[in-house]
Amino acid sequence: MFFRMHKSPKGQLIYITDNASQFRNAGLTKEETTYLELQIRNEQKIISFNRFEYQIYLIYLTPKKESYQSRETLRKLGAELQQLLQKSKAKEITITNLSTEPVAAYLVAEGLTLAAYQFLKYKSDARKITHTLTDIGFEKQSITLKDLKQLQAVCEAAYLVRTLVNEPLSFLTAEQLSKEITNIGKEAGFRVNVLGKAKIEQLNMGGLLAVNRGSILPPTFTIMEHRPTRVINKNPIVLVGKGIVYDTGGLSLKPTPNSMDRMKSDMSGAALVTGVLYVAAQLDLPLHLVGLIPATENRPGENAYVPGDVITMYSGTTVEVLNTDAEGRLVLADALHYAKKYRPELVLDFATLTGAASVAIGDVGIVTMGTAADTIKQQLHQSGFNQYERLVEYPLWEEYGDLIKSDIADLKNIGGPSGGAITAGKFLEHFTDYPWMHFDIAGVSHILTRKDYRTAGGTAYGMRMVVDFLLNYCK
Repeated sequence: MFFRMHKSPKGQLIYITDNASQFRNAGLTKEETTYLELQIRNEQKIISFNRFEYQIYLIYLTPKKESYQSRETLRKLGAELQQLLQKSKAKEITITNLSTEPVAAYLVAEGLTLAAYQFLKYKSDARKITHTLTDIGFEKQSITLKDLKQLQAVCEAAYLVRTLVNEPLSFLTAEQLSKEITNIGKEAGFRVNVLGKAKIEQLNMGGLLAVNRGSILPPTFTIMEHRPTRVINKNPIVLVGKGIVYDTGGLSLKPTPNSMDRMKSDMSGAALVTGVLYVAAQLDLPLHLVGLIPATENRPGENAYVPGDVITMYSGTTVEVLNTDAEGRLVLADALHYAKKYRPELVLDFATLTGAASVAIGDVGIVTMGTAADTIKQQLHQSGFNQYERLVEYPLWEEYGDLIKSDIADLKNIGGPSGGAITAGKFLEHFTDYPWMHFDIAGVSHILTRKDYRTAGGTAYGMRMVVDFLLNYCK
């Protein structure tokens, strides 16, 4: 999708308002105005008029109690508009904001564009079913140039994230993931360094190596860095993403129905972090950012690690493995320890880590926990509301640490049937000595059917929240 300013309206015309009187500026006839008023009374939110040469779509916003709810409504109306435009085979539109919401045009375009995403790489009739809309224009008073650039970067990044998540293991191995990230880095302008298996072995990253033992394919550890000339943070912000490109559960094998069949998405955290670095580089954010991606599959191969094994992590901590399907925390722990070398002022990790998080709050929010300052937590929560990618914070009380103590090692990798999302976070906390937040995106990273502007498959849920947080961090 390409976004631009239009000096004069082109293609289908989209007008946004929250007051019917504002539609006088849309050039409607008397009959059309009467029809419009009737549709508004019938609580229709998108009203269309056929002008033969073009269509006019009028979007009517009824403000919600909370401003973040009104903004989300505009995104959802954008998603609804996308389906209407596709039915009419529209190729180009111009959006004009007549409402009192200053960013209404941005939000409608964002929802529309996210809803228009398609993953057609493996479709033989891709050309036939590709969406027709390619150009979204804005009347010059409806969006700023700064917001236009941000909209372009965010939507492009969301597409990249979704595509990475949607790719199957037959293409996206750990090595291929590193190659894709390298290419994205070249396009966006951030640096990428890939550590291969030999270097990972040299570093003794015991968690990543243990999970990789069942695979015939090597692991990778990818380091991304955005470091512009001018930065406002003395020490970097480090983003860590779980890169399990496929998870069978290892010898603690998952059942296939409703479980293993979606496990190509177990690298959603890695994709999310890549998307954030893409936006940061495209917008040249004045922040020193580092992204860390430990990547492998988790397979029950002939040399696979087994329940009962004791492994030594990169940090030197010993871990009793009681469930090989609790592998994400093992690779993340090595990455979190590696992050210490940067002396970071903040570390954020993202992972499809536990079914417990998904069961607890479903696909409408992210479970988070951590040791960052309250001001950071408040900013993250606010960004979650701003982007409607909301956060639910869990505690990290010391009693949860007792649940992962091992009789024969320093830790065990599961804590029992209760508090699963928290004990996973408590395990990760052990490998940190800096301000840190953990985000369990298991319930939101991948969906089976379209939900408003979240298309089936990878969603990129959480990426816009992090970008919003970093943009405000810059301020």
